[in-house]
Amino acid sequence: MPAKGKHRRPKSQRFTRSIAVAGTGGAALALPLMGATGAHAATAQSVSEKAVQSLPVAQKAAAKPAEKTAKKDTAKASTVRTYSVRVGDYLSKIADEQNVAGGWKKLYADNREAVGDDPSLIHPGLKLSIGKKATTSPTKTKSSAKSSSSKSSSPKAEKAEAKASKSTAATQSSDTSSSGYTLPVSGATIGTGYRVAGAMWSSGYHTGVDFVVPTGTSLKAVAAGTVVSAGWGGAYGNQVVIKLNDGYYAQYAHLSQLSVSAGQTVTEGQQIGLSGATGNVTGPHLHFEIRTTPDYGSDVDPVAYLRSKGVAVG
Repeated sequence: MPAKGKHRRPKSQRFTRSIAVAGTGGAALALPLMGATGAHAATAQSVSEKAVQSLPVAQKAAAKPAEKTAKKDTAKASTVRTYSVRVGDYLSKIADEQNVAGGWKKLYADNREAVGDDPSLIHPGLKLSIGKKATTSPTKTKSSAKSSSSKSSSPKAEKAEAKASKSTAATQSSDTSSSGYTLPVSGATIGTGYRVAGAMWSSGYHTGVDFVVPTGTSLKAVAAGTVVSAGWGGAYGNQVVIKLNDGYYAQYAHLSQLSVSAGQTVTEGQQIGLSGATGNVTGPHLHFEIRTTPDYGSDVDPVAYLRSKGVAVG
């Protein structure tokens, strides 16, 4: 019996040890399993975090073109500004001073509603949009339709232009001499003549002749030459002075609109402005002078000058 008891104890001790070993082994085995599970969980978590983090990047990338477009539109919108017409202004002058791409034609097209049908009839205080984007057709279909309609209407437009040019040529031919000189305004009568005495003039006499015409009448260069000055002339209001090719100077005063600028060359019969009532006047008319210099006080008889060039006056 004692022998059996001694035999059983070691067995139970071995059994306990084996359990402990097994337990130790189980614990040891559990640790790698737990570690592996943790590793797998960490991997899945890192993937999901990367996916979450990559989502805003994609959204930002998609938003960048929209932001750039919005910035461009804002920049374009900020370049649009309003210009108030001043005395002596005309569309080509404004377009040059304001650096309008496309010149006065673009400026006129953008402000057609404000200016009206005649681009030369602008007045001080008129508000013009500078840098306004011209409207374009949104689809190719509309643009092609417009182009086709413009093509179909072009013969009519050409006929109308041809008629207008013929009528203009006929009108000019009646006022033009073969020597290359013409009247400063068509179909007008002379009101106040040259050298008429009066206290209203600083020189004591009238230094030119007054052609009685309503405001807005087209005024023409009497001959080819170069514009010396175009702008405000004090008592003369808006004025244009042209050095003619023969050395004399022609002055046009009290204009409502200027169509030329200083330094510009003009041809006989070319419009240089529109008549008006600016400056020291009692009513609309054209004050016209011929001078030996561009300055006041060098006047000569303008009627005698034009007649010497073969132009019928009066």
